Amino acid sequence: MNRDLLDKELRRDEGVRYAPYLDTKGIQTVGVGHNLVAKPLVGAMYPLTDDKVTQILNDDLQTVFDALDKYFGWWRQLDDVRQRVLVNMCFNMGIGTLQTFKNTMAAIKGGDYKRAALGMRTSLWAKQVGARAERLAVAMETGTMPT
Repeated sequence: MNRDLLDKELRRDEGVRYAPYLDTKGIQTVGVGHNLVAKPLVGAMYPLTDDKVTQILNDDLQTVFDALDKYFGWWRQLDDVRQRVLVNMCFNMGIGTLQTFKNTMAAIKGGDYKRAALGMRTSLWAKQVGARAERLAVAMETGTMPT
C-alpha cells in the first residue's frame, strides 16, 4: 500500500491540528484525528511538532492495520486503492463500527465493488462525513482515488 498517499488522504480528510480541539462529536482530538479520550497522550506538550503528529499518526495506523488483520484478514489481498479506502474508513469510524457494515464488507470480500460502494453511500456514516464518503465510495467502485 502506498503509505505516502494514505498519509496525504488522511491529513486531507481528518485535518491536522497541533493542539487539542473538540471534533464534531465533542470528542477531544489532536494531530490527524487522534482521539484523546480513547488514547490519551501522556506527557504531551502542545503545540505538537510535525514529527510528533507523524509519530502519533503512524501509531494510530498500526492500530488500524492490526484491527483489519484481525477481523478482515483478506483486506491485504485487495488492490492498493481499495486497501486505502478500508484503512481510511476504519481510521475514521473504528473497527467496531466498520464491523457493522456486514453487507458492504461481504461485497468487498467478494469483489462486488459496485454493491460495496452503494452500501457505503447509503450508510449513516456517509450522511455524517459527506464528501469523504462519496470520494471513498467512488474509489471503492472504480479502483481509482478521486482528488
